[in-house]
Amino acid sequence: MKIYRPILATSIALVAALAPFAGAADAPKPETKLPEIKVDAAPLPQVAGRISTFAPLVEKVSPSVVTIATSKMLARHANANSPMLNDPMFRRFFGIPETAPGEGEKGPKPGAKKRLERAGLGSGVIVSPDGYILTNNHVIDGADEIIVTLGKDKREYKAKKVGNDPATDIAVLKIEAENLAPITFADSAKTRVGDVCIAVGNPFGLTQSVTMGIVSALGRVGIERGMSANPLDNTRYEDFIQTDASINPGNSGGALVDVEGRLIGINTAIFSMTGGNQGIGFAVPANLARSVMESLIKTGRVSRGFLGIVLQPLNEELAKQFKLPNTDGALIAEVAGQSPAEKAGLKSGDVVTEVSGKKVEGTRELQLLIANLAPGSKADLKVMRDGKDQTFTVELAERPTGKGLAAAEPAKADDPDVLDGVTVADIDAESRKRFELPESAKGVVVTEIDADSPSAEAGIKVGDVIYEANRDPITNSQQAVELSEKLKKEKKVLLRVSTKGQSRFVVVERKD
Repeated sequence: MKIYRPILATSIALVAALAPFAGAADAPKPETKLPEIKVDAAPLPQVAGRISTFAPLVEKVSPSVVTIATSKMLARHANANSPMLNDPMFRRFFGIPETAPGEGEKGPKPGAKKRLERAGLGSGVIVSPDGYILTNNHVIDGADEIIVTLGKDKREYKAKKVGNDPATDIAVLKIEAENLAPITFADSAKTRVGDVCIAVGNPFGLTQSVTMGIVSALGRVGIERGMSANPLDNTRYEDFIQTDASINPGNSGGALVDVEGRLIGINTAIFSMTGGNQGIGFAVPANLARSVMESLIKTGRVSRGFLGIVLQPLNEELAKQFKLPNTDGALIAEVAGQSPAEKAGLKSGDVVTEVSGKKVEGTRELQLLIANLAPGSKADLKVMRDGKDQTFTVELAERPTGKGLAAAEPAKADDPDVLDGVTVADIDAESRKRFELPESAKGVVVTEIDADSPSAEAGIKVGDVIYEANRDPITNSQQAVELSEKLKKEKKVLLRVSTKGQSRFVVVERKD
């Protein structure tokens, strides 16, 4: 199975795209006035009787949904009259060089003729009378020209990109127009599984198509990386509404509305084996889209609160080890040095259960709650430590965006056995390079592991760093061996390990 972003692209491969739009880090505009957004936060009424038509709702919503066409600047070369030969697949099949006349290894040569080519079709939602439009980032990503066509009277406007946020797949456009028909926002937090919903967009370029379904699920995560996503990956902010309303290529960026015609989500992706609709579509909740939009309009980028912790979901085994009544909350696997969390007194092994009075059911809730707070603001975190509730006040920093560096190939090592089938070594310059370990790694590194060992069954791998055993810190391999001797009679051992800089707790259960 695969995840598809339902934007309708041309069937011929496009080459040598040039000069993409500037990113969200362009010069901020702190004085920009936010548009007046219509919001109706009332919950849906439960109306008795039979509904025979949604025509009035469609007539209300359709003027707020637009078609978005994107184009890219391409090099024009000798194969321009044979568009199929611009497709790399056809070039390889017929033995034609990958770089056509007028192109270099890294794109078109200076002076090569260029032209705009249609790249894709998607949808958007008008949110203000003066021309602000919400859509998906993947609809307009890399476009050199964006044309918006109104659904009401088919007028066309060249759009300017105000800003984009890949982490939520939201983008904001602006067209120079007045007296448009903005959509009304619902409070998407009040959306319930089973609510009737309607998707409005332009699937396959067919303008103003409407499909109906229900809200199938709430709080879906991981769909952009596949359903088996790593729960420790917090580079995206996902809280999708799932629906069985038909969503197809071209629906991206369109409106998902309730039976009152209020926006509850921005249609974003489909879960499909074929690329077409199979009854599982996803939408970014309106509240999240609105928050991102307002930040993009005001400053040109999205600033998110930052704690400086690595989170881990709780399971029943971990809950028992940490003396918890249930699996609610988010387990802190690691606290970064000099981070807001460390300065506030938080430690690895703490379980966050509330943020400023709002319950934290898992890692997703904590991540979203912190991300929605402004850098510099303060939050009261209620945590469970050693079976007791404690509260810490944290002053949030701004989430950094840097990326780490890679290192070289690993080599063979011969080190002492520990924890029944696990071989460890001290961390030094050679092991850091060999296993791509960050400078912050302190402990022992796993150099070999028996595939049939309890540790391997618990998910420990070569290259993992072991920090603690039963909450006792480990600083070198000799200490690890001595500690493992003391733990031989234990049926279960709680380890804190790190995989490529991502810390987590692991319960290793010994075989009888």
